[in-house]
Amino acid sequence: MNTLQAPQLVAWTEAGEERAARWRSESGTPPPRRVAVADDRTKADDAYKLACEGTALLWRGDFHNARQLLTALARRIDRRPRKRPPADPAQAFHLHRAAQSQRARILGMLLVPLDPGYELPLHRAPDVREACVQAYGPDDAGDGRPLPLLVSLRELLGVIGAYEWRRNGVAIPALGGDRVHPYYGVFSPVRGEYVDLVARAPLPAAPGPAFDIGTGTGVLATVLARRGVPRVVATDQDPRALACARENTERLGVADRVEVVAADLFPAGRAPLIVCNPPWVPAKPTSPVEYAVYDPGSRMLRGFLNGLAGHLTPGGEGWLILSDLAEHLGLRTRDELTGAFAAAGLTVLDRLDIQPRHPRARDAGDPLHAARAAEVTSLWRLGAADPGA
Repeated sequence: MNTLQAPQLVAWTEAGEERAARWRSESGTPPPRRVAVADDRTKADDAYKLACEGTALLWRGDFHNARQLLTALARRIDRRPRKRPPADPAQAFHLHRAAQSQRARILGMLLVPLDPGYELPLHRAPDVREACVQAYGPDDAGDGRPLPLLVSLRELLGVIGAYEWRRNGVAIPALGGDRVHPYYGVFSPVRGEYVDLVARAPLPAAPGPAFDIGTGTGVLATVLARRGVPRVVATDQDPRALACARENTERLGVADRVEVVAADLFPAGRAPLIVCNPPWVPAKPTSPVEYAVYDPGSRMLRGFLNGLAGHLTPGGEGWLILSDLAEHLGLRTRDELTGAFAAAGLTVLDRLDIQPRHPRARDAGDPLHAARAAEVTSLWRLGAADPGA
């Protein structure tokens, strides 16, 4: 888990006194330059105007009223007139991302204080200490009398929600309904179709270990171990994901067969089966959890493909789990994908397809509905091409 780095400070005037606090933003948002104090008397229209102008609102009232104000701000954003989306799907996607970014910026302007040790000093506030420790790590405020923290309420609600996900877990049908417990910032396997593909694809006949590249929660490594693979090496470079995968493989009784190691893509050695579920969309992430969805420049996808042949044993297979959403959004063509296979010295042995089951695929009001409705998730079975062919 991450601990607090050298703090950035926020300064403001309150009740005629100069105040200061440490700034915390998991998405890397810079500290606000202007801060106004808000409470239960603050009107939503006034708050919305200040937030749009770049003034953050430091909440001093009731916690539940703060949540209501955040909802009111979201309604005002969503009421703004929308232009008809352009016909070009790539342009529509980029405009959608820009609108999401602007929405997040405005909603992120509502701030709440956290006293040292992650105490939330608001009326009717929940106890968020354990949730914050799990997400942020210990509040390492240094020596002396530490300053309070300021965080956006929107981020704090995400931290609370992630704590509940981690505590309750996500049921995985491919594991017989056993639960995987995702950490904050680690992609939750709520879209189970890609797990189902790994559960039903035919295993290579050659015995030996399997590699799970970018393991995240460890769900695919667990599926492989439950299917009888004698040893799985699961890699990731995110400390949260490594800790999450280790805990889940222990919970699910496969820790004796799954080794979780820190690596950028491949571990040392070769294997007859190498599995990778990279981020599906070549775009820039704006928050930690988006790194599991957006792959800038297709870095992870290309890194996996270009290194795969050199890490397979003779006759081995690489399983690439990839949605074609990027193709429907105009961000990558099928020819570009298959061309990347060929350039990496790979050949397609087979492909298994499955339709997404998530609700957004059926939401006609989604700006990206046409692409989501046509989306297919595939498991590409890849082998090293015969150099003499």
